[in-house]
Formats: sequence, C-alpha cells, structure tokens
Amino acid sequence: MFVTPAYAQAAGGAVAGIGQFLPIVLIFGIVYFLMIRPQQKRVKEHKAMVEALRRGDVVVTQGGLIGKVIKVKEDNEIEVELSEGVKVRVVQSTIAQVISKTEPAKD
Repeated sequence: MFVTPAYAQAAGGAVAGIGQFLPIVLIFGIVYFLMIRPQQKRVKEHKAMVEALRRGDVVVTQGGLIGKVIKVKEDNEIEVELSEGVKVRVVQSTIAQVISKTEPAKD
C-alpha cells in the first residue's frame, strides 16, 4: 500500500529532468548569438585588416599613435613613421584602425 504512491511520483521524473535543462540550453544559445559570435566576427575582420596592410597606409595603433606604414616585415612587425625621422617598430596585431589606404601599384 505504501509502494504505489512512490511509483506514481517517480514516473514523471524523466520529463521534468529534461525540462530543467531547457533554460540552461536557451541561456547558452542567447549568450552565443549575442556575445561569442559577434566577437569572433570582429576578430576575423581585424585579422583581415592587419593582413591587408601595406606600405603607405596611415594607421592608428592601440596606443593612439598615428603614423604611416614604411615597411611590412614578415615576423608580424611593421615599421611606422610617426613624423619625419621618427620610426618605430610595431606588432601588427596592435594596429587598431587604418585611416587611409594607398592604391595598389599598377603594372
């Protein structure tokens, strides 16, 4: 007589268990589409911008320095001229923005 109510309560437990995970899955989906995916898109755009740098481009570094690209080196460095005679080496990934692009050389 005492066993019957216990079996009746346990029968609906499987459906309730799946229902408890649904809000967690929904929250993860919302976080992915509102935070993770846009950040990945920005990283991809920044990488494409950095790879497209060439001599003569005017750039802004993350430190706020504005200068003209003098030389693009192969080891992820570029040489930027801040003013006449003042040249600095900058890591490519620290370029925040390209202000003006130069036209590619015509053959």
